[in-house]
Amino acid sequence: VALVWFSLLVLIPLTAVVVTGTTGGWAEISQTLRNQQTWNALGLTFVSALAVTLINVVVGTVIAWVLVRDHFWGKRVIDIVIDVPFALPTIVAGLVLLSLYGPKSPVGVNVANTRTAVLLALAFVTLPFVVRTVQPVLAELDRDVEEAAASLGASPATTLRRILLPTLAPAIAAGAALSFARGISEYGSLVLLTGNLPNRTEVASVRVMTYIETGDPAAASVIATVLLCVSLAVIVTLDVIQRRVARRG
Repeated sequence: VALVWFSLLVLIPLTAVVVTGTTGGWAEISQTLRNQQTWNALGLTFVSALAVTLINVVVGTVIAWVLVRDHFWGKRVIDIVIDVPFALPTIVAGLVLLSLYGPKSPVGVNVANTRTAVLLALAFVTLPFVVRTVQPVLAELDRDVEEAAASLGASPATTLRRILLPTLAPAIAAGAALSFARGISEYGSLVLLTGNLPNRTEVASVRVMTYIETGDPAAASVIATVLLCVSLAVIVTLDVIQRRVARRG
């Protein structure tokens, strides 16, 4: 039953996308990817998602550390607010970001219709992933091990490298993979803030929608297949890295 349900929800739809994208053969794939507008959209998507993921790995881990190890007024409120991007419809997130960082920004910051807007929107919707994957691991981490290392003369940097990072690596890698996958597929939070300008702020998901609206589902499936393959490659790569880090630790 579990396999049938998983197949209906995931395997069959993914297979259908790949089949549709490859039905036309290499000629269709090559023609789609050689389109300069499509290539620019894919490049912007991958670079922005990667940059935001790297930021999330650092900032998300720090936020998780603060929420677990520190005690301060308003901690519970911040812990709840972290999950807002999960619950908030992405189009609403785009409207919120446009209101705050658009032409009528109350803080005097206007990034609308720029590539900075792409980074900002992706950072907003992907922030919780690393935080929520690292936080429970930190909460279960035995602090006696850190204290023992310190009592034996280990520096904070050595404790971080030899004790904390090997333990946190699987959680950080999982959060990074989820963050990147969400970033390259994001649509709702981008359409209002970025303006979807061809060759400037148009991302891959918007390009897919453009192909569908113009009656070219095969080209849309090609882009979707590329996004799927890249996501799988990143997930596998991060899994290998975190296993090696944990083993060396």
